[in-house]
Amino acid sequence: MRQSVLTQTIRRLVALRRRDAMVIDALKAELAAQRALIREQEASLAHSRKIFDRSSAAARIGVWECNLDGERLTWTDMVYDIFDLPRGSALDRGETVALYTPESAAELERRRTKAIEDGTGFSLDAEIVTRKGNRRWIRITATVERENGVAVRIFGMKQDITEEKILSDRTRYLAEYDVLTGLANRSSFQPALTGMIGGEGALLLVDLDGFKSINDTYGHAAGDYCLQQAALRLKGIGEVAEMVARIGGDEFAILVGPGSGHAALAALAQQIIERIGRPIDYAGDLLEIGASIGIAPFDGALESELLMKADSALYAAKAAGRNTFRLFNVGMDIWAKGRRRAVA
Repeated sequence: MRQSVLTQTIRRLVALRRRDAMVIDALKAELAAQRALIREQEASLAHSRKIFDRSSAAARIGVWECNLDGERLTWTDMVYDIFDLPRGSALDRGETVALYTPESAAELERRRTKAIEDGTGFSLDAEIVTRKGNRRWIRITATVERENGVAVRIFGMKQDITEEKILSDRTRYLAEYDVLTGLANRSSFQPALTGMIGGEGALLLVDLDGFKSINDTYGHAAGDYCLQQAALRLKGIGEVAEMVARIGGDEFAILVGPGSGHAALAALAQQIIERIGRPIDYAGDLLEIGASIGIAPFDGALESELLMKADSALYAAKAAGRNTFRLFNVGMDIWAKGRRRAVA
């Protein structure tokens, strides 16, 4: 009897031990699986971080945040790189704001203050001068985080857009300015003229005399040099000109604002003729060009009428022997129309 009880007890103990062993094995297997999953997740996270870092480096973009309690800044490595600061170095917000140009710093503070007050975000393209003296343009995006209705944190991204800015400025320049002379081009001249119509002022059309001969004799390089010198001399006529533009091969347009009567316009035209007529030293050769000028005061004319009047006055100046100027009058218009019909 006692042996039977002992046997049963031993069997129960063995069964319990086996069960505990199975539980332990199961726990070990689960722990191993969890460890494997953690290693896999860590590897995946490291891979994702590597991709993020490479993408950030390629796009020159980094993440930043500022805890508003104490204005404590945190930057990722790329933001440090953009500002030419050592990675991980201590950050002082006042010192970093001082790296922005005055105009950009003022706009940044204005938008930041408004965003914190309203709980909104903002985006801003700003110019900085880095600790190493490099000028850069950055694009800032910001979002405000609130807790219980109170702004506690502002965070976002900063991207180096210097190359984009250079390309944009270059594209705009090519669209608005003549590459050879640096003057405004026809695309810029047209809206400027439209904006002045209805007011006081005048349009002067300037055509270079003798330019074709120089171009044919000395070549296009000499012709281009003459155009550049003519442009410099036209730029030098002072503030009296609202705009000086190159609107054709050797044709320039000058918009003069209010306060210029016929006598003043005549004096200006004579000044231009004298400036353009000065010899141009090109590789040891003295080249000479002249200027014929047609002047059309606004006098309430429509834009199309004004251009025709200035053109008629220019024709009259050329017909008078070139290197001179003419103010538009009605007789010129009749003469020019007759000339156009004869040519047609």
